[in-house]
Amino acid sequence: RGYLDNITAIGPRTVGSPENEVLAVNYLLEQIRAIERESTDAHKISVDIQRPTGSFSIDFLGGFTSYYANITNVVVKLEPRNGAQHAVLSNCHFDSVPNTPGASDDAVSCAVMLEILNTLSKSSEPLQHAVIFLFNGAEENILQASHGFITQHEWAKSIRAFINLEAAGVGGKELVFQTGPENPWLVQAYVVAAKHPFASVVAQEIFQSGIIPADTDFRIYRDFGNVPGIDLAFIENGYIYHTEYDTSDRILTDSIQRAGDNILAVLKYLATSDKLAKSFEYRHGNVVFFDVLGLFVLAYPARVGTIMNYITAAIAFLYLSKKVLQPRTRAIHNLKKFFTAFSLTLISWVCTLVTVLIVAVFVSVIGRSLSWYTHFYVSVFLYGTAAAAKLILVHTLAKKFFYKNMNEQYLGDIFFDASLMIWSIALAVITQMGLCSAFICTLWVAFPLLAKLMIHKEFSQKGASMKFVMMYMLGMFVPYLYMMYLSWTVFEMFTPIMGRSGSEILPDVVLAGFIVVITMILSSYFINFIYLVKSTKTTLITLTTVFVVTLILVCSGIFFPYSSDVANPKPKRVFLQHTSRRFHDLDGNMVKSDSGIWINGFDYNGISHITPHVPEINDTIRTPCEEQAPFCGLPWILPVHFMFRLVKNWYLPAPEVFPRSPIHFKVLSKELMPWNSMRLSFEVSGPSHMSLYVRPHEGSALSTWSFGDGMPVASLGGDYFVFYSHGLQATPWHFWLELTAPEKHSDGIVSLAIAAHYFFGEDQKSPQLYALLERFPNWTFSSGWSCTYDLFVF
Repeated sequence: RGYLDNITAIGPRTVGSPENEVLAVNYLLEQIRAIERESTDAHKISVDIQRPTGSFSIDFLGGFTSYYANITNVVVKLEPRNGAQHAVLSNCHFDSVPNTPGASDDAVSCAVMLEILNTLSKSSEPLQHAVIFLFNGAEENILQASHGFITQHEWAKSIRAFINLEAAGVGGKELVFQTGPENPWLVQAYVVAAKHPFASVVAQEIFQSGIIPADTDFRIYRDFGNVPGIDLAFIENGYIYHTEYDTSDRILTDSIQRAGDNILAVLKYLATSDKLAKSFEYRHGNVVFFDVLGLFVLAYPARVGTIMNYITAAIAFLYLSKKVLQPRTRAIHNLKKFFTAFSLTLISWVCTLVTVLIVAVFVSVIGRSLSWYTHFYVSVFLYGTAAAAKLILVHTLAKKFFYKNMNEQYLGDIFFDASLMIWSIALAVITQMGLCSAFICTLWVAFPLLAKLMIHKEFSQKGASMKFVMMYMLGMFVPYLYMMYLSWTVFEMFTPIMGRSGSEILPDVVLAGFIVVITMILSSYFINFIYLVKSTKTTLITLTTVFVVTLILVCSGIFFPYSSDVANPKPKRVFLQHTSRRFHDLDGNMVKSDSGIWINGFDYNGISHITPHVPEINDTIRTPCEEQAPFCGLPWILPVHFMFRLVKNWYLPAPEVFPRSPIHFKVLSKELMPWNSMRLSFEVSGPSHMSLYVRPHEGSALSTWSFGDGMPVASLGGDYFVFYSHGLQATPWHFWLELTAPEKHSDGIVSLAIAAHYFFGEDQKSPQLYALLERFPNWTFSSGWSCTYDLFVF
């Protein structure tokens, strides 16, 4: 707790700022030296300050290239007195995004690592292998410092496994959401050692599918270091992640203690494990793993899971075929009835999904999106009741008109079988796709089938008796309990993400879709009860009333999406860049210039809620796209243009920005190369963060450049994006581009733009930007900085 308070007291720690490069580094070194003085003779502690320069390309955010110069890593090696050949790495980062104290992301992890170093160093027992603690100083710059370490540091060669400590929320439990690749022994290490396990292969498959707009150092160690590892992150309260509210007082001591207990135990286990030295022998195979209500973790090899899944599906298919095809004389009749029930179940799901999504689109169109962002129960009352009511309605109508005088018991039976068939098919298909999450389908096939076989006699003799209902509920208990637990974790992660997922995605549609899917899963084995009960009228009227009342309240705007509640804020995120832009032609003459405050709302609502407070930010100042310039001529700090439509950002005219340390851009040379290509060499000096945008003209192509492995990686839309950052005292940035050009190119072969971003110091906020930020309501988190943008044609 003391370490955490002291790191966050330094303030925002942006790469290149004195706070990050000097104050945070000095504090870490002071603490490490104090720990070293107290350590026992069983251990040797070595400390190294690394300041790497490098470059790499990554397919995150649609693809871009990263270049870093003189950034900072503080590296500590704890090893036995006589040294160690192999090591396990523990990674945290002490830098933060601009304008935030970064307590959970990621100062708390660095505090936990300091305490673990302290604990291990005081132990009288020597470790078998070394433990390397990397306090990395540039993760928020899209994983630069970890790349500098794993590709350039001499200690990196000895690393056989790593634990990465991250955050996607503030406090709570830390979730294991990525492991491997392969290396099942690592999951087993966590299973055996972790005292308070919280892990899910479902989270891993969701994260690695790319639907969450985030990435961690795990990717760098995996892709550039070929090292397997475990990725953990705090996921609670993502509403204030990357905001000014991410302060140390919001992280409970219990949360820190829990993370410390787990990570210390796992690190100790790995550092004394024989498997670490021979990790390559144990590297094959994936693992199915999930915790059971946080009490313990179940883990087994994926190949065992595949066999279990197929056997479970086969038993279910066998049971169904036996039931449908006997007696032989009624087989065709039974098949018809069975497939009718099967089709009706699927039709009811499709109808429910379409109906609820129509409601979600309507709510979005009338400008009431995210009404559940602060009041989560609204989403359940709005979309949950609509989904349940629609499902019940479809089956009630089927019962009344289609199955007019049929035996209710028979109907209840056949709809149970239809649900079992759907789950069995899902199990077989998902297993065939190679997804470890198929274990969920196994639960939904095995337990209901077992319950059905046990109560079959009771049902056939007495129908839906009380005993039957109780036994049936008991059989559903395990899959239900696990599904509710998993759903809650998914909602806890995804609901806050909807507030920072850009203006393109309709958050209501995403959340409504989630709720419908969960409603369909949870109701799948209760559809048969619609046919067993006498009437569903009361249930339908109740659900419809709740839905209609909630819809009216949502449409009236009574549920304001955001909250400035001191104890539990849920702010709206807005980014403001005071920008001066200059556009030059082929001869170097400035043909156009303007200045303004460029405003991006980070969610689907844009700035509709802000206009009443700041009237000049309205729909008359929408940002125009400069078609001839890469990325529409806008100073994106990252290539997230695909997440924001231009109709959803604004450009408020403002006076010109005059930074005290302006950017210097120089063409060093133009050389004609073989194969009719042209090499352009440049020199740039400027602030710690710059973005380079490149667009080859029609007929030209960017064939190679001085970044990464020399192969240019285009962003979504075809332009090229280079993210640059430097620590302290970096030399000017030199780079070259090589383009193949057509014979005739009267309008040049390439447009190249450079933006300079001032994230700290006296150049960060102009008086105009400061005055505008002051007028924003207290339920917003508005992050502002100044920048310049220059476009050149060559």
